[in-house]
Order: sequence, then C-alpha cells, then structure tokens
Amino acid sequence: MDYLFGVVVLLCGVVQAGRGAKPKHNVPRLKLSYKEMLESSNLVTFDGLANSSSYDTFLLDEERGRLLVGAEDHLFSFDLVNINRDKKQIAWPATPSKRDECKWAGKDFWKECNNFIRVLQPYNQTHLYICGTGAFHPICAFLEMGKRAEDNVFRLALHFENGRGKSPYDPKMLSASLLIDGELYSGTSADFMGRDFAIFRTLGDHHPIRTEQHDSRWLNDPRFVGVHLIPESDNPEDDKIFLFFKENAMDGEHTGKATISRIGQLCKNDMGGHRSLVNKWTTFLKARLLCSVPGVNGIDTHFDELQDVFLMSSKDPKNPVIYAVFTTSSNIFKGSAVCMYNMADIRRVFLGPYAHRDGPNYQWVPFQGRVPYPRPGTCPSKTFGGFDSTKDLPDDVITFARGHPAMYNPVHPIGGRPIMVRTDVDYQFSQLVVDRVEAEDGQV
Repeated sequence: MDYLFGVVVLLCGVVQAGRGAKPKHNVPRLKLSYKEMLESSNLVTFDGLANSSSYDTFLLDEERGRLLVGAEDHLFSFDLVNINRDKKQIAWPATPSKRDECKWAGKDFWKECNNFIRVLQPYNQTHLYICGTGAFHPICAFLEMGKRAEDNVFRLALHFENGRGKSPYDPKMLSASLLIDGELYSGTSADFMGRDFAIFRTLGDHHPIRTEQHDSRWLNDPRFVGVHLIPESDNPEDDKIFLFFKENAMDGEHTGKATISRIGQLCKNDMGGHRSLVNKWTTFLKARLLCSVPGVNGIDTHFDELQDVFLMSSKDPKNPVIYAVFTTSSNIFKGSAVCMYNMADIRRVFLGPYAHRDGPNYQWVPFQGRVPYPRPGTCPSKTFGGFDSTKDLPDDVITFARGHPAMYNPVHPIGGRPIMVRTDVDYQFSQLVVDRVEAEDGQV
C-alpha cells in the first residue's frame, strides 16, 4: 500500500507528504514551506477582511464547486478553482445587545464578544444549517444556497434559533457536529461558564437527547474533534455515530496522563430510557484511543493529544480505515504522530470488558460480573435482539449503562505503533488528509 498524507493549514501552507508502508521509511516525498509555495506560483491566497478573522470552520461543496468558510461575524463562499473569483460573503455579527451582555459578563469585547461561526452542515438540497457563538449566546439559522451552482443563491434566512447544544458559547472551545437525516449531533459545551459538556442530538422530530449531566464517568472536560456515521451492518437500525474527542482522565484512572484521547459510540436510533436516563443516551460507550511508540522496559512514548481524524472509505462502508493525528503534551519533548485504526479492533473493544471501579483503592478494573441482556451499547433492532426501542430496554440494562459508560481495554493502532512520527522539530501536525495513490509498481 502506498499512502499520501497531507497535513494542511489553510492559507498558511504547511504541507507534508510521506509514505506509510513502514514507519522507518516515512520520509516525505515532497515538503514545501509556505514561502516555497508562494514562489512556485501555484498558491492562490485570500487576504480576508480587515474586520474578520478565525477562518476555522469549513465545508466542501463539490456539487456546486464551492468552499464554504465560517469566520468571525462572516460567512464566505469561494470558488474551488480560484478563491478570489466569484467570491460571496454574508455578514452575520452578534447583535449590539448581546455583545454588551457578553462584555458585562467579563468577556473580552473585541476577542470573544462576536459571532464566531462553528457549525456548517448540509441540511437538504438547497439549505445549510449554520450556527455561531453569538457573543456567548449561541445562535443558529438556515443558509439558502440554491439547488444548482448556476442558481447563484447565497443568503441567510431571517428566522434565527437558539444555538444551545449546537454551538459552543466560547469560541476557544473545541466542538464537533454532524447533521444526518434532519438531526444534528453535536459535541459541545452547553452553558455560559463552560462547565457542562455534552453530546447532543437536536433538530428533527424527536425530543432533544444528551449525555448524562455532571458525571465525569461519561465526559470529563472533553474537547471534541470529529463526529462520523459508520454503519454497523446492512440494517440501518444498527447505524452508529462515532465521536472522537480528548478529555481529562477519570478519577482513579492510572494512565500516567492527564489527557486521554477517546472514541465514543452511540446508536443513531437511541431514544433514551423510559424510567431512567429519560432523554439521555442509553447506548453511549467510550474507549481510550492509543497512539504510542513502544519503548524499552515496556515504557511507551505516548502521543496523547488527539488533533484530527480522517476516515478513508473502502468498498465496504462498514469498515473505513481511520487515520488520526496526535501530538504530545510532554514537557520533555514535542512531537506529532499519525496512527491508523481498523473498525474490527474498535468493535472488539466495545464488546468488553467494561471499566468498573472496585477494590480497596477504588481503582478501575475489568468488570467480571454478569452483563445484562441485551448487552449495553447494542442498538435496538431485528439484527441483535427483539427490542423496538431503547425505551423498551429492561431496567437492569439502563442501570448498568448509566454506571459503565467506559470500556476497560484501549483501542490499539494497526501494527501497534504510529505509521509516522515527527519529533525534535519546530512544528506540530494539526490536520490530516489522506489519499490513495498508485505506487511505482502499479499497486494502490
């Protein structure tokens, strides 16, 4: 296999390309600095607006040939061939009253009390759903794009919605979202103070649903990186949403690391419990995502700060290859690593054992007791049982799920180590794009 890795900082031009067959041969075939790209005359830059910044949210619209960008107080639509041709923009600032409230609450009027666009999601053939921080008052709206590129439509609907549970309050907070079948899945902060973090499902016809509140076993100061839908079987009832995030270690979790990278899963058809976990996820599980270099005497070099995730599709949509970029929070050295994961290993970890606190020191151990049926984390469907809804699950399943959201075993990368490592350099990788290319011997 021959892989092309691209780590891109838009408009800053840091590009790395390397070969991923064996870690020791990951020498870049091409490495260009921003200056070198400018000199090559192959780079088109956008200078932006004097009163806007934070170009942090992107949506590629290949059908219309556009790149949508969310920034501070503005939305942009760029031509994919030349971003300076046929540029469209919409000003969407926070209202003066919200900005004043933000300032009175002690926030920085110029750096925080603006509308930073954080959600750009396709809603249907003609509209996007967009959300911004709204000067610490999250706000959402529909953006009309037209059905075809030649429609030349780019306008914001006049109806605005409360963005709580959809967009973060604080523009510095990491969040992630995905809109599927008219429902928005979001990992974000849910309050002004940034103390209540949750995974939400909003919009659609169902009642909003979220993770358990103020329970560090579920989420412990998470920073969300990505949300993806991955089918579990050929039956859509088994579809699962996977979330990638990093969070603080749970109390008593002796990992030697303050930050742990996670992969979480929940069922798309989760409707919450009937008597317990009402309007809360009943199928949420999380596992540690490892990316480390094995060392002498069993001491690994851990890359514990998840930065970005890319799913490489395969012929089987149930089994994409997952690539992830990590950095290290070590005070001894700085570095980055890329690890690969397959879905078989991930699904195996989610089959158990569950993490359980027990013993005289109340430490996390594998749960050895009886696991109720159907196994917590299983979607209600005709494939794996006879339950039509999570509201029909037995009480012991809900009780177990509430107290055991974490798996004991971690997910290890393919090959047991990173496919690319960079240390002792003055940069760290932040984003990842993967593509398959044909090698010199004709193999893909």
